[in-house]
Amino acid sequence: MSSPASDVELAALEQRIHHWAHTALKTNDYVLAVERGQPDEHRWYVRLQGEAKEIFSVWFTLGQRTLQYETFFIPAPQHSPEEFYKFLMRRNLKLYGLAFAVGEEDAVFLAGRLPVELVTEAELDRILGTIWEETERCFRTALRLAFGVG
Repeated sequence: MSSPASDVELAALEQRIHHWAHTALKTNDYVLAVERGQPDEHRWYVRLQGEAKEIFSVWFTLGQRTLQYETFFIPAPQHSPEEFYKFLMRRNLKLYGLAFAVGEEDAVFLAGRLPVELVTEAELDRILGTIWEETERCFRTALRLAFGVG
């Protein structure tokens, strides 16, 4: 395990993430908005325009050791939960740096984390693109399995 990032290193990472997010807002047609968390948080919200899932947000949270990222994917399934979770677990095998996970109230999230020493603008682009692509690829099938619609 790497040692925790210093305050100076965290400040530099915050600047890198801030710059990346605002560049993405200007240059990526799918990025609708970028917001910061509370002043004492190292957190960003990137709102995305989707096609299958119309709008969703990715939360990036910077800690001393990792950058965590997640998006709410879908509420807890009400129809065919076994098939729904089987579908998601099979999708997990194809993902890199990201996984479907069950959170509060059994809602499903796409989530991952990255060691702080690997946070680059290229890696942030990869993460955002992977979340967007996986959401678009799986949302309609997940909706059909979880709620019998679509």
